[in-house]
Amino acid sequence: MIAELEWYDGPRVGLVDIAGKPYYFDGYGQYLGDRADEYRVWPASPAAMEMEREQWAIYVDWNERQGAGAAYLGHGGLDARYDELDVLLAQYRQAPDDAPRLLGELRHTGDGHRMEGTGYWFRWRP
Repeated sequence: MIAELEWYDGPRVGLVDIAGKPYYFDGYGQYLGDRADEYRVWPASPAAMEMEREQWAIYVDWNERQGAGAAYLGHGGLDARYDELDVLLAQYRQAPDDAPRLLGELRHTGDGHRMEGTGYWFRWRP
């Protein structure tokens, strides 16, 4: 997986590689435990990917440095550029009405968050 944007009992929103191309995914609030979840997926543009990678780098750096009791990065005011990118990326992160739905089966690698992506990947199927 390229980047995680939202997590709740598993990845809900983020960026993945599907057949060698970047896509956004949105689990639209559902969580099915160990079964494959259904996600809306849509292509991520090169412009969006450049900004997403920049924001992911800010997050990974913060994640590596955070200590006990550190404030959560996504609540605003902790990194001005991160917050600016949230605003700029909002338009790209909205699933189009015609976004196809795929089943995503999650697998953990144990690598954790790093610049190359997260510590898990998906197997996608219709």
